[in-house]
Amino acid sequence: MELKKHIFLIGFMGVGKTSTSRQLSQKMNVGETDTDERIVRQEGKSIAEIFADSGEEAFREMETKLLDALAGETPCIVSCGGGMAMRGENVRRMKESGTVVFLTASPETIYSHVKDSTDRPLLNGNMNVPYIRRLMEERTPKYQAAADMIIETDGLDPEQVADKIMKSLEKKPDMR
Repeated sequence: MELKKHIFLIGFMGVGKTSTSRQLSQKMNVGETDTDERIVRQEGKSIAEIFADSGEEAFREMETKLLDALAGETPCIVSCGGGMAMRGENVRRMKESGTVVFLTASPETIYSHVKDSTDRPLLNGNMNVPYIRRLMEERTPKYQAAADMIIETDGLDPEQVADKIMKSLEKKPDMR
């Protein structure tokens, strides 16, 4: 399947965007990039360190600048940080250069994926299902508004999620 534009995977932290993007890029034989990994490489520090040193707003600005850079790159699969779609300007940029796929999962599934993680600044001190549910409820309307396509991931492994995305893209050639 040839890509004419990026495919942006958005959704809550721990939903499986990075592992799904790797599967999808292999299956489609296209490149992939992870926005958090690129920012960490570019800044030479972890996201937690960026949040601590510069604040969340500075990190969000880095995400926006990265989307500008991506617009000029070869279309690929882009795994976005969990907060990427919270800014309207980021959503506009993603829609201008690609298709936005919202990956969803239950708070319990998310918790099972992130419970042992220490590099998620927004969950530090709040690693529990009720907090995750509350944060998801705040973010879900923005994810839904940004999405060109919504893919439910509960009970699926990243390869199955990638297959589901590919099937949806085959039905909508204008989205790839």
